[in-house]
Amino acid sequence: MAVEGAPLNWTELFGTLPVVLEIGFGGGEAVVALAAARPDEAIVGVDVHTPGVAHVLDAVEANGWRHVRVVDGDVLEFLPRVPAGSLESVRMYFPDPWPKNKQRHRRLFRPDVVSALVDRLRVGGSLHVATDVEDYARQVVEVAEADGRLRGGVVARPEWRPLTRFEQRGLDAGRTPHDLIYERLH
Repeated sequence: MAVEGAPLNWTELFGTLPVVLEIGFGGGEAVVALAAARPDEAIVGVDVHTPGVAHVLDAVEANGWRHVRVVDGDVLEFLPRVPAGSLESVRMYFPDPWPKNKQRHRRLFRPDVVSALVDRLRVGGSLHVATDVEDYARQVVEVAEADGRLRGGVVARPEWRPLTRFEQRGLDAGRTPHDLIYERLH
């Protein structure tokens, strides 16, 4: 799926399936696992990591999945194609934490991006972030709470969320993963 172009029509692409936007899927493990486990939801994965994109595309082809699309590019460039109020969920699992102070402006979970993502969620839709960086988890809470359209917070790790290699690396290093889920209220 192209990064740039006309606004998408999910019904033409996926019929009546609810659409999930998976941002920064890295190696693609979560996209592949969830596509196999949840054929009743459409997944649009966006990433710039060529090996991960190739991994997901190989799985799509091998399994004949019609409910998965991949965008090889920057989600910020792709968002104008996503219609307002059209997404069931947005998922960001272990986004790049940009740990240095001078890099933090590069973090994806910031007010301008979150506002654009929430605009594209349907009322009742969810925004799910998982991170093992304490400072990033605090930033998620601060940014989400500042957007008056969201309600939620830290939750127990959902059993259905696949373990990614990034999460496993954090666990091996002694870091604790945090899942944060917010619902769009209005």
